Amino acid sequence: MSLATLIESDRKHLIHPVANYRAHENRGVTVLERGKGAWLYDANGNELLDAFAGLWCVNTGYGHDSIVKAASEQMAKLPYATGYFHFGARPAIELAQRLIDLSPQNLQHVYFSLGGSDAVDSAVRFITHYYNAIGRPGKKHFIALERGYHGSSSTGAGLTAIASFHRNFDVPLQTQHHIPSPYPYRSETPDDAQAIIAKSVKALEDKVAQLGTDNVAAFFCEPVQGSGGVIVPPKGWLKAMREACRRLDILFVADEVITAFGRIGPMFGCENEGVEPDLMTIAKGLTAGYAPMGAVLMSDDVYQGIADGSKPGEAVGHGQTYSAHPVSAAIGLEVLRLYTEGGLLANGQAQAPKFAKGLDSLLDHPLVGDSRHIGLLGAVELVADKTTRARFDPALKLADRIFDASYRNKVIFRAFGDNILGFAPALCYTEDEVNEMVKRVRKTLDDVLEDADVRSAVKG
Repeated sequence: MSLATLIESDRKHLIHPVANYRAHENRGVTVLERGKGAWLYDANGNELLDAFAGLWCVNTGYGHDSIVKAASEQMAKLPYATGYFHFGARPAIELAQRLIDLSPQNLQHVYFSLGGSDAVDSAVRFITHYYNAIGRPGKKHFIALERGYHGSSSTGAGLTAIASFHRNFDVPLQTQHHIPSPYPYRSETPDDAQAIIAKSVKALEDKVAQLGTDNVAAFFCEPVQGSGGVIVPPKGWLKAMREACRRLDILFVADEVITAFGRIGPMFGCENEGVEPDLMTIAKGLTAGYAPMGAVLMSDDVYQGIADGSKPGEAVGHGQTYSAHPVSAAIGLEVLRLYTEGGLLANGQAQAPKFAKGLDSLLDHPLVGDSRHIGLLGAVELVADKTTRARFDPALKLADRIFDASYRNKVIFRAFGDNILGFAPALCYTEDEVNEMVKRVRKTLDDVLEDADVRSAVKG
């Protein structure tokens, strides 16, 4: 197909995720052709600096020949192996072992999913099964955070607390509840970490008390909230929430679909505070986006409860055709090798202070009210008034303008609807690429500020 034919065919037939369908029809698709390292190349010949790792996932960067080789060799040898009927394949077994070796000590079992959304859905199903199996069937309610993101499955979308994932989908369910996020910039005490942590713990305690301990199954949270605007909680928050779950007799689920695999520093975000969750969901960086795969990592206590609750010969009825897919698993093994032996994890940690300094340097810009970051995950929040932290009028459609200007400046990042700009560069970034990212982001902000209606909306 010619490029024009591709664009027209896309407009007519391909449904894009999380888009306004009419707006996409009017705009048309930007066709990406290839990638190398931190750079993408579109069909119009533009070289684009990817500051978002695809969708928080291409942590290794693009074009690793060793990953392509691992996939190709596995495809030639055994392109598919079912996990049903007690069959299995070497790459999936080895990957499960490698994940257990690297993850928090209490996590001893792995279920492979196809991505993050169905990892969350699987976790909910396992938790429901667990409580029924151990004779506590009343525990059916789930608690998550406002602004949290836990995928877009029929179940997970209700745990997600973002309006577009609820609108017209009849979620949240009556068993799904949310408590406020630990959002320092929007807190009444932005500089008091202990007050923010205490407020979160009390909110969880109050919600459990309201619902009844015997009715609450689990608390889901991201160590750092991603799609909700890169909300970085104070250090100690994750550990405090984990300990609260223990006291409250509910399971603690760490959704590390975004934060794992070096994104916020260590291999898993829970390591930053020595937290051992009851279950952990992962995806994205597991295969660095080179193939679909996710997983649920499960504690031995939960696993044994499920296993012992099944009568002899009675199957636990959860599975998918492509669970533990051998090609995805082979890719995952090579990606893990690149993080460790290949030095990508160490490089990401080395670039993190430069990334933080770069985002903080944008605080002097008239549009920027806050900069927040951990590892190679960060955001800047745009405000109309830096003193009051007042947001811009949504009618300005500032996020759309930012995104359009960023493309003209040949840099890709996330422009959220509430004017938070999200960044998640690949772990292969060099210092020069960090500097170039910041330079192009600043130029993007300058360009948008030239619009008269934006400039007039800025106070001070």
